[in-house]
Amino acid sequence: MKRFWTRGWGAWMGAVFLVLLATARSALAADPLVNVDWVKANLDKPGVVFVDFRPPTDYLRGHIPGAVNSNYAKDGWREERADKVPDMFPAKIEPLAAMIGKLGIDNKTHVVLVPPGTSSTDMGIGTRVYWTFKVLGHDNVSILDGGMVAWEKDKKNPMQAGAAKPAEGKTFQVSLRKDMLVTMDDVKKAKAAGVLLVDNRPEDQFVGINRHPKATESGTIEGAKNLPNGWMTVNGGGEFRKAGQLEQLFKVAGVPTKGDQINFCNTGHWASVGWFVAHELMGNQKARMYDGSMVEWTMLKGGSVEQKVKLQ
Repeated sequence: MKRFWTRGWGAWMGAVFLVLLATARSALAADPLVNVDWVKANLDKPGVVFVDFRPPTDYLRGHIPGAVNSNYAKDGWREERADKVPDMFPAKIEPLAAMIGKLGIDNKTHVVLVPPGTSSTDMGIGTRVYWTFKVLGHDNVSILDGGMVAWEKDKKNPMQAGAAKPAEGKTFQVSLRKDMLVTMDDVKKAKAAGVLLVDNRPEDQFVGINRHPKATESGTIEGAKNLPNGWMTVNGGGEFRKAGQLEQLFKVAGVPTKGDQINFCNTGHWASVGWFVAHELMGNQKARMYDGSMVEWTMLKGGSVEQKVKLQ
């Protein structure tokens, strides 16, 4: 009887620990999107860092007060792999973590990403970096819905010209979520198992009329559904659509809002928009993203490519 009581007590304590751990993690998770009013209410708030991804010239002309500037293409958020596949999640984590720390970000920081906001492609900067933070184990991250365009729309919103005060360097520690890094082999296995593949490129690339300069074949991974990233935002701009409209568009594309799916594009940029909408806004926790996408799939001959339109 004593042994049974001890085992029962141990199991109960274990369950309590898991609940407390999950609660602690959820407490650190931020809303995926914040709006302009939220930004105004949180300016100068300790522990909040705004990261502006516009070109340095635009940033210096005026930015959200206190925001730091980062170059999406050059600062190490993505890199070319040794086999020449471009724009991949970095193989070495330490330089990426050090760069994030230099922005004044540590593991307690609420990071607010501010993409330019002129188009859904612009918002892909925010969603790709958001995904990167999630892969690194940092859940306290949000995107300014509408990006900098939304902030500048109201001329009464404060702007700071010139560079912000240099951020105090912090230590950012990584807790890598390897399960979020989908490889080409993972896609092959998923495809064989009947997992839905969602191509978030524009329709002209999906059907094979046009293609990315580094893709070696036109078309899409055989059997994929097309849900263009441009559908995810209002008029293809920087503001994400509401849940009701997104549900309609998913239905039109033949893409369920629940269940296993892998989002892809050319290099994991547009696909990050699709993943963000499916996973973060629609709540499909089984959605994942393949950052190698069509460039890796065609360069390294991952498998069959379906070209729906072949021009003579």
